[in-house]
Amino acid sequence: MNLYVGNLSYDVAQADLEELFGSVGVVSSAVVVRDKYSGESRGFGFVEMDSSDDGKKAIEKLNGAELKGRTIVVNEARPRPQRDGGHRGGHRGGGGGRSGGGGGYRY
Repeated sequence: MNLYVGNLSYDVAQADLEELFGSVGVVSSAVVVRDKYSGESRGFGFVEMDSSDDGKKAIEKLNGAELKGRTIVVNEARPRPQRDGGHRGGHRGGGGGRSGGGGGYRY
C-alpha cells in the first residue's frame, strides 16, 4: 500500500521514514520528495508498505504523530493524474508564407 506522508520537517530523511514506519510494519520503500533544482525537501514524501494491513495500521497509528518536531499527516496516496503526453497549451499558428500573416497553412 502506498502512503502519502505530509507536513514533514525539512530535515527529515528517507531513513527517518523507514525507521518510523518500520515500527508498524514492513516498509518496501520510502522517499522524501525534493526540489529538483535546490535538492531541498518539499515537506512531503511517500512510503510503500509491504501489505494493505500494514498500510492501514500505519495510517491509524502514525497520522497525527510527531516526527522531528512536526505533526505529520499520513493517508493513502492517490494515483497520479494521467498526463496527455507533454505538449502544453493550444495550437500556435507559426510564421508562414510570404505575406507574414495567418498561421502558416496553405490550402
